[in-house]
This record gives sequence, structure tokens and C-alpha cells, in this order.
Amino acid sequence: MKQRSVLVVLFDGIQSLDVTGPMEVFAGASRFPEVSYELRTASLDGAPVRTSSGLTLVPDGTLADAGRPHTLLVPGGQGTRAPDSALVDWLRTHGPDPERLVSVCSGALLLAAAGQLDGHRATTHWNVCDHLARSYPAVEVDPEPIFVRDGRIATSAGVTAGIDLALALVEEDHGRDVALTVARHLVVFLRRPGNQAQFSAQLTAQTARREPLRAVQHWITEHPGEDLSVDALAARARLSPRHFARAFQTETGMTPGRYVDRVRLEQARRLLEDTTDGVAGIARACGYGTPEAMRRAFVKALDTAPAEYRRRFTSRPAGEPSVRPGTTDSLGR
Repeated sequence: MKQRSVLVVLFDGIQSLDVTGPMEVFAGASRFPEVSYELRTASLDGAPVRTSSGLTLVPDGTLADAGRPHTLLVPGGQGTRAPDSALVDWLRTHGPDPERLVSVCSGALLLAAAGQLDGHRATTHWNVCDHLARSYPAVEVDPEPIFVRDGRIATSAGVTAGIDLALALVEEDHGRDVALTVARHLVVFLRRPGNQAQFSAQLTAQTARREPLRAVQHWITEHPGEDLSVDALAARARLSPRHFARAFQTETGMTPGRYVDRVRLEQARRLLEDTTDGVAGIARACGYGTPEAMRRAFVKALDTAPAEYRRRFTSRPAGEPSVRPGTTDSLGR
């Protein structure tokens, strides 16, 4: 049994869930007889650190005495806004050592400041993606996915996305069954694909203030296969089409058509990831009408066709069919 050491870097102003979320994943995996993760935490001087929520975390020791871990994990938090130069220097020196270099949330800012992300694709919390891109132009910042793996470097979006990334690393190390069991124990999904958007359609759009418009938003989400034209939605809100379209965009920051497109795409992605339904059935259920219409929407938004998306981003075990027996995937190529 190969033991993999995981070292988590601690500093004042750290986000506590960025630490405990991934650590709970690795600790949960270690309950399996065939799995062994050695978990350690360390700060620069070994002194306790205070998290952004006021909790105090006591490290196992100093970074100087931490040795060379298999996986070095750098969390985020308010402490990344004005990082200790000594911590950045330590990351600059020791960042190349581990087999895997991982950041959660705004921990990517520390890795970037230490030059570890130069020439690499990376992500971080949506609220600091622009700052990361402006401050470190050598980093290829992708604000969309919840986590990104680029060679030995893995970066995740905000807070809970660190759990998704840790589950992906456990699956990589020990297989899907181990990661699935850990995910079930933590009552989370196994696993949101790395390229899943940080925001759902509902989070991307603002929630309308007026009840008729909020009700329409919920209706769209729950009935993507229905007639979601402006005329139909306006009738549901008991407004004229022109008034409805103007009010919807004013209150949500998005046109009705754009919102519908996002909801349908999100639902189609979820069905491709979580079911074995054929593309034709998913296209009908999500309101595309035909597989070709859904294929065009996927290529436009994701630069990939539905069947290829399913092959690349589902966590289905090897050998499990991507469509139910007897169904066809005719235009999901």
C-alpha cells in the first residue's frame, strides 16, 4: 500500500472550510484498508493561525520541518490579499517539490505570486478571477470551471469546490468506488466535473424582485422542455411580451432567451453526466426538440458535442454504456 502525504499550508486569515473540506475527503478515504493518506498541517513558524471566521487552527509543525509531501495544498481566504512575503518565498522555493501542487479558492493567488502558475491554466474563486488575471498575466485564468487540472498543478474555485477537487484526486489515486463512498459519507455528489460552471443559471442571473417574474424563473428551471418563448412566459406572468421582456432583463440582468438557454444547457449537461439516457431523449426533455439543435447549442457554448461531453466529463465506471441498451445517440457525435 502506497502512502501519500498531504501537507496543508496554514496562515492567518485562512478560510477554514478550504482546509477542513479537502482534509475530510482524504481522511475519509483513509478509512479504507488499502488507502493511506498522511495528513499534516504547517504554518511558517508553527504557531496557531486564526481563520477568517475566528476559529483558531493549531498546525502540526513548521513548514521548514514539513519535508517533501506528495501533495501540497494551499487554501485561500482573506489572508491571501496581503500575503506574508516569507510564505510566498517558501512556496517559490518548495512549490516545485511535490508531485501535486493544489490550491483551493484564492490560494491560487499565493501560488501565482510564487511563480508556480506561470504558463499554466488555473482557476480560482469567481470574485478574484479578474484580479488573478490582471496581476499575473503569465497565468492562463479560466473563470468558468469549478476546478482545473494542468499537469501536476490543480486549482479549484471557491470553498466547497475544494471538496470536489479532493474527491477527484482520491478517485485518481484509488478509484471511483473509494471516492464515491467518501462522497456519500459527506453527503455530496461524486463528483461535479471539473469543467462544470461555478455558477448555475439561477446563481448567474439575479433573482427577480417581483413575484410574477420570480415564479417564471422557477417555472423555467422546473420545466425546460415546455414552450419557453417570450410570448408563453409573458402570458404566465400576465404581462405583455414587450413589458415582460424588458422587466425580466431589468430585474435579472439577463434576457429571457439567454436565461432559457442557460437553464436548458445546464439541465442537458446534468442528464448527460448523471444518466444513461440517449441524446435524443435528453434533447426532447430539455426543450431542444432535436439532437441536432442540442448539438449546436453544446458546440456553441462548450466547443464540444454532447456525446463527447459525456465521454470526457462523466464519472461513470469504465465499461458502463453511455446510452441505454436499445437507444441511439445519432447526433451526439
